[in-house]
Amino acid sequence: MDEHWSVAAHRHLKAAGVRQIGYVPDGGLRLLIERCLADNEIETVMCATEEEAVGLSAGAWLGGQKSAVFMQSSGVGNTINAIASLISSANFPFFAIVTMRGQWGEGNPWQVPMGQAVVPTLEAVGVKTFLAESPEAVDMMIESGLRMAYSTDTPVAVLVGQKVIGSKIWTAGKAVNQ
Repeated sequence: MDEHWSVAAHRHLKAAGVRQIGYVPDGGLRLLIERCLADNEIETVMCATEEEAVGLSAGAWLGGQKSAVFMQSSGVGNTINAIASLISSANFPFFAIVTMRGQWGEGNPWQVPMGQAVVPTLEAVGVKTFLAESPEAVDMMIESGLRMAYSTDTPVAVLVGQKVIGSKIWTAGKAVNQ
């Protein structure tokens, strides 16, 4: 695949009719966020917390629009109450793209615990998780995940693996892509 995975992701979001994106800034999602910000048909909202993005998603659905949430794996823990009480209890469709840390090649010990807890934590509150370990898998999983979320009112998270976004090593207090 010659193009960055964000090109196909943006295309699938558009094809699925997603009109709102709630996100917390993240380097692994930077190109996808920039594509959505540049798209006048998608309202892209930077949120203070990941939980706020979940609330935005529920509000979008109540207002008749499809949405998506973008976050890093370290923020998943912040969403659990909102997903369990709001999304799962009310049977709202929910779609998230989560960039993973704490996996292959991780160089920051602070990222490992939540990176390892993402799948069991999301699945415990009823979110179907799909881990994409290659750009081609991201493409297919986003397309399929959007269809599943919005055709069956199922919470879905596509986890973009660290092999796709790159590992980070820490040198002299700075993160460097590897």
